[in-house]
Amino acid sequence: MKKYLIVLVAAFLLCSFTQKEVTWVAIGDSITYLNDHADETGNRVTKGYLTGVTERLPNIKYINQGHNGWTSGGIAENIEKLGLVKADVYSIFLGTNDWWGGRPVGTIEDYKNATGNITVYGSFRIIVNKIRGLNAQAKIVLITPMQRNDFVYIADANNNAYGSYKKKNGQSLEEFANAVIAIGKYENVPVVDLYHDPSLKIENLVNFKRLKDPKTGEYTNYTYPQSTEVPFNPKTDDYPYPPDAVKLTYDGLHPSDKGNEIIAKRVVRAFKKLGIR
Repeated sequence: MKKYLIVLVAAFLLCSFTQKEVTWVAIGDSITYLNDHADETGNRVTKGYLTGVTERLPNIKYINQGHNGWTSGGIAENIEKLGLVKADVYSIFLGTNDWWGGRPVGTIEDYKNATGNITVYGSFRIIVNKIRGLNAQAKIVLITPMQRNDFVYIADANNNAYGSYKKKNGQSLEEFANAVIAIGKYENVPVVDLYHDPSLKIENLVNFKRLKDPKTGEYTNYTYPQSTEVPFNPKTDDYPYPPDAVKLTYDGLHPSDKGNEIIAKRVVRAFKKLGIR
């Protein structure tokens, strides 16, 4: 009888200290997508932020719903086709492609009134509504877009874009970050504000950009902001971000291992505030 009681107590204690597995659906763009596609980074990335989070919180199992090049509008338009599943926690990390694509950011009224997939605010409302429909009790974490330096795609330099130091279609990237912050405040959900994170300032994203000196034609390592004033010709110039240029991003936009580590730490902090461990 005594041995039987000991077994019961041990089983009770084991159940008490064994945490339930937490399912996390990470909705995002290429920054999320690349976590599981390191080959598309030229193998410059070995650990994305999803992996970094689950290493720190091993009770979490992630589902990668990152879609390369997509905007919040693209996610909203295809929300019923993505195969989103019921989960314990969802993160939404979008906005940088909306900015570059020139989508109107809109106003918080678009979110409150569910005006549709016309503005970024409206797109986020569609996405959040879908999450609430899957699990009304689910936790949600919003992540603002990061600042970005000049982007040059590692596999095709013809795919390039200037950084967030200039407006696109009359809008700053910060407006999109502030939209995410406003939605988080309205919904009373945590926001991981990467845009205003002191560790992720634009001047910290790359060590330099290697470009031809317009006067001499010699390749020179230009740091920000001087690098933004020197032209780059993708058809004739070498790729401007050699391995030693990598800092918090490997191509001016997408996080390197160091950048992903910072993002992972910020997401873990947000999860812990929600009681997710």
